[in-house]
Amino acid sequence: MNIVNILLTGGAGYLGSAICSALADAGHKVIVIDLSVISDERFMQEQTSFYQGDFADEALLDKIFAEHKIEIAIHCAEIPTPYKSLESPYDYYVSNVFKSMQFFKYLHSKGCKKVIFSSSAYIYDEVSGFKVTENSPLAPRSPFARAKSMTEMILKDFCFAYDMKAITFRYFNPIGADPFLRSGMHEKNPRNILSMLLNVAETDSVFKITGTDWNSRDGNCIRDYIHVWDAALANVQAVANFDLAFELADDAEKHYLTLNIGSGLDVTVKEFIIAFENIYGQAVKVQEAPRRPGDYAGCYADVLKAEKLIAWRAKRSIEEGIIDALRWEETTIT
Repeated sequence: MNIVNILLTGGAGYLGSAICSALADAGHKVIVIDLSVISDERFMQEQTSFYQGDFADEALLDKIFAEHKIEIAIHCAEIPTPYKSLESPYDYYVSNVFKSMQFFKYLHSKGCKKVIFSSSAYIYDEVSGFKVTENSPLAPRSPFARAKSMTEMILKDFCFAYDMKAITFRYFNPIGADPFLRSGMHEKNPRNILSMLLNVAETDSVFKITGTDWNSRDGNCIRDYIHVWDAALANVQAVANFDLAFELADDAEKHYLTLNIGSGLDVTVKEFIIAFENIYGQAVKVQEAPRRPGDYAGCYADVLKAEKLIAWRAKRSIEEGIIDALRWEETTIT
C-alpha cells in the first residue's frame, strides 16, 4: 500500500484519535490539527505530527502545508452533540458549516483535491423498516444535523466546480474504544449511550430512555451501533481505495461519493441496555421519559455500497464495543 501524507482535522477527538491510530498503524504519515490540548498521547505515534489550533486558521494551515506535502484531508473537526445544537445553533453553523467551507476552499487553493468528510446518519428521515441506503430521504431535525447536510451539499458543489473528489461518510453511532487502548471516550459529560450507561452504573443514578412509544419492536428508538475501531478502519480503506472507489462508482458519482458507515444491524435502546447489563454484570436503573426535541425513531445502515467501493465492512459486535469501553475506562481511573 502506498504511504500517504494525511491532514486530519479533529484528530484528538473520540473518533479522530482512533482514525489517527488506524492510519498510523497502516504506515501513513498523519498530521493532526485540533483545538484541544492532547491530555493523553497514547494514540500519537512516531509518524504523527500535532498542531494545536483551529482548522480554519489560514496562518496555521500555511505552516502545515509549508512543512508537509498533504495528499489527502480527512475532516472530522466539529462541534458534536445534536441535542445541544438546539440551544446554540449559531455556534454549530459557524463551526460546522462556514469554517468547513473555508477549509475546503483553502484545500482547493493548495491543490489538495482529495477529501474524506465526516457526516452523520442523523440527517436521514424515518423510513419503513428503518434501514437506510445512501439514497434514502433526508430530514435533519437539529442544527447539528442540518449543518452536516449543508456541508455535504457545499462539498459536493466544490467537487464538481473545482475538480476535487470527496468521499462523505455518514457515521451511525460509534461506541467502544481502540482495542489497543490508545484512545477512547474522554469527555467529562459525554452523550454517547455507552459512556452514559457506565456513568449511571458507577454512580447508582438513573438512565433515562427518552421516548418509548416509537413504532419499533419494543417501542424504543432504533440505532445502529458501530465499534469506533471499525469506523476508524473505514478511513484506512478509503485512503487505500480512494481512486478505485470512483472508478467503480456510478457515472453520477465520479466526483463525490456518500457512504454509510454503520454495523448494518438494528438495535433498540432497550436491547443495548440489556447487552450492557449482561457484560457489566449489574442491572442499571432505568426511567422512561418523554421524547426530546429533535428525536426520531431512528435508522440503521445498509452498508453494501461501502463494501463494494472501498472493501469495508464492520466486523466487531456490540458486545466487543462494550468490553473495549470497559477496558478503556479501567485505564483512565486514577
